[in-house]
Amino acid sequence: MSDVVGFAERLSWALYRLDRREYGDELSSDQFLYSRAAVVAAGREEYESVLRDPHRFRPYANDLVWAEALLYVPDNVYKHLTGDEWDRSTRYDYESYSNTAGWTGTPTIRSSPLEATSSLPR
Repeated sequence: MSDVVGFAERLSWALYRLDRREYGDELSSDQFLYSRAAVVAAGREEYESVLRDPHRFRPYANDLVWAEALLYVPDNVYKHLTGDEWDRSTRYDYESYSNTAGWTGTPTIRSSPLEATSSLPR
């Protein structure tokens, strides 16, 4: 169970870090969320590249490259393991536009004590 919770926390942190004006200014909340999920699903190297260069996010947004299913992985695994629904909450809200620092002024990206990208696929 700790792996499921840890994955959910790292996923939410990774998505939260991408919740910034320079990525999603012209997208609906769902388009923005699913596109950010696609960046995470693309692996650690791509994720870090997008964080360094916001222009690398454009193909995900312009071509509507989505990975909505990634958002449900923790819930599905929890249900598979326990048979119960997981009414989860994570430390970081990854819903679009929830990272207020990313939408006001120049955002600063803090390091996570969870090392959010350590479990992202390579």
